[in-house]
Amino acid sequence: MRNLVLAGWLALAWSVAGAELQFSFGDLITSGSSTNFHAELLGDGGPAAWKILPGEAPSAFGSLSNPSQTAGGGSALAQTSQNPADERFPMFIYDGELFRNFRFTTQFKMVGGVAEQMAGVVFRFQDCSNFYVARVSALGKNIRFYKVINGVRTDPIGPPCDLSAGTWHELSVQCDGTQITIFLDGHTAMPTLGDSSFAQGKIGFWTKSDAVSYFANARVEYTPIVPVAQTLLDRVLRQEPRILGLRIYTLGTNETTSILASKDPSERGQPGTAAELAAIREGTVSFGREHGTVIFTMPLRDRNGDAIAAVRLKLKSFLGETQNNAVARATMIMKVMQETATSAEDLVK
Repeated sequence: MRNLVLAGWLALAWSVAGAELQFSFGDLITSGSSTNFHAELLGDGGPAAWKILPGEAPSAFGSLSNPSQTAGGGSALAQTSQNPADERFPMFIYDGELFRNFRFTTQFKMVGGVAEQMAGVVFRFQDCSNFYVARVSALGKNIRFYKVINGVRTDPIGPPCDLSAGTWHELSVQCDGTQITIFLDGHTAMPTLGDSSFAQGKIGFWTKSDAVSYFANARVEYTPIVPVAQTLLDRVLRQEPRILGLRIYTLGTNETTSILASKDPSERGQPGTAAELAAIREGTVSFGREHGTVIFTMPLRDRNGDAIAAVRLKLKSFLGETQNNAVARATMIMKVMQETATSAEDLVK
């Protein structure tokens, strides 16, 4: 399916306790570019079919202990494809933020499926082969937690539970450091788990096989991550206020790059291009001009000279400026950044 933009999410609260995002699926707009969500699939069986269904969601103000007793009217996110392949796990991933300490909550309804009737969430998602899962099964009558490491699932953990299909329920996952707590309909579903495989990552929605599942009234309460890379970038911007654009890209586990820090914080998590990958892998420097500006993509090196990240730098050009002049300006800025950068691991702390 085409990628989707969720226009209705709201950054509602910033406080000592953190921030909150709410997802309004009724405002989901189809687009072929600039996205907040994308579909992923682990396993066989072809692509999923993620759709928005108006009027299918329960009220956002129902009882947490009994969400099935709420009045409908809102829109729901639905996975409606019905391929019965056993090792097939469709996911719908939110790209707008990375989360470390958070509570992710969604209402869900298992609507149908012959092989499976399951609904769940993924969290601390790195890529489609590395993530955590919390899911509920109507057919199996259980709730389970497991993790996927390099595409291999660990043995699931969790107790039995008797939830029928066709009824709205609520699932929450709370992460505090290495501690993971899972809630079902407002109650703790199993003892708190400890796992250090993934320190942070994305969140999303999950189903299995031919399960048709709906999700609604999703929200995440979280403490925003301010990585060392963002602190470094902000310091450079204070010293050089005429910089028009500045981003730091890091390399992920699947040989793709993404924005770790940016002058525009809303860009964090967005994917990079071949230029950033070449800067990290090969030390390549890219140069371009655009509407009175000069743009560089350069490797950010540690004290040993090894490339640990890529930097995209946009500067206002001046009349008669040569490429050599522009390179000299960019090199001075990079020197300031490299005096602080020590390792790729330190940048994400």
